[in-house]
Amino acid sequence: MSTSTPGPQHGPYDPNQSHPAPQQGFQPPPPPQYPAGGGGYPAAPPVYPGQTGMPMQQSNGMGTAALVCGIIGLVCGITYFLWVFAIILGILAIIFGAIGKGKVGRGEAANGGSATAGLVCGILGIVIPAIYLAALDAAIDSVF
Repeated sequence: MSTSTPGPQHGPYDPNQSHPAPQQGFQPPPPPQYPAGGGGYPAAPPVYPGQTGMPMQQSNGMGTAALVCGIIGLVCGITYFLWVFAIILGILAIIFGAIGKGKVGRGEAANGGSATAGLVCGILGIVIPAIYLAALDAAIDSVF
């Protein structure tokens, strides 16, 4: 057997190997370079004389609110003990329905049927409890 002295080891750490000196302080990477011409949004198309801009977006919220309030008010009006809610929701349905019909007339909304149905349901939601209360008043007057 021969005894040999081991030579320099080449592993992950070699003290004889020269390494670059560490840099002093933190140096952030350079900012990214963007192409000339600004952001990635295209330019707006030109507006010619006599041409309007973008069309107005339809706002159908008032007609829908009138329909919802009118239906709930009508159901509350049919059930006698919820007559207070029926009157409040009926008034709201009439207001929202009138505003919604006005928007349909100006072309700002497209749900005239919903606004009309909400208006009718709101009126019925007020009339039915009024009939109930008049009948109750007549019944109490006839007894006493």
